[in-house]
Amino acid sequence: MTFPEQNFDGIGAFLDAYADQVAKAFASIDHAQLARAGELLDVTYAQGGTVYVCGNGGSAAISNHFHCDHLKGVQTDTAIKPRVISLSSTVETLTAIANDISYDEVFAYQLKTMAGPGDVLVTVSSSGDSENVVRAATWARDNHVSVISFTGFAGGRTADIADVHLHVDADNYGVIEDVHQSIMHVLAQYLRLKNMDAGLVSERKF
Repeated sequence: MTFPEQNFDGIGAFLDAYADQVAKAFASIDHAQLARAGELLDVTYAQGGTVYVCGNGGSAAISNHFHCDHLKGVQTDTAIKPRVISLSSTVETLTAIANDISYDEVFAYQLKTMAGPGDVLVTVSSSGDSENVVRAATWARDNHVSVISFTGFAGGRTADIADVHLHVDADNYGVIEDVHQSIMHVLAQYLRLKNMDAGLVSERKF
């Protein structure tokens, strides 16, 4: 069975149950994998590589937010100039590829055009099994582009493709997306902290 598996007497009760699911999902995050993701992004940003991000639906929104918080947030008070591109952000490009070729190719096609060895692809997919995300991750793996995959449910095919697998053990799309969004924030804020003057931390808003 998946959450929710019953009706609730009121929205407050549902909130409490939902919050409990989020807490359990947070507790499931592998700290070693999270550390590997942070290190990989830190090195890539420092070396001038490009980080690409992609996802569908709510995961597209997380991908676009990743672009914002990593490109702008990470470089605030640091010497880092992160190069971040969300492959989910340009409607014109996405629809042209989908219309003329296939929706399954909307992310891989962009990677083939822009990405190269030493870059990183971050995939955001609750199922881990969206065909366009899997194709992007497969191309990245085969072309020396490291892959960090955010997943939920059973992990899907991207769990096996990824160099770093950030899995959220949950079976509710909202819960998984909430925690994926938080992982994105944790990575951005930690990298900012790691690379800024320690004396500034208490003076700044995060």
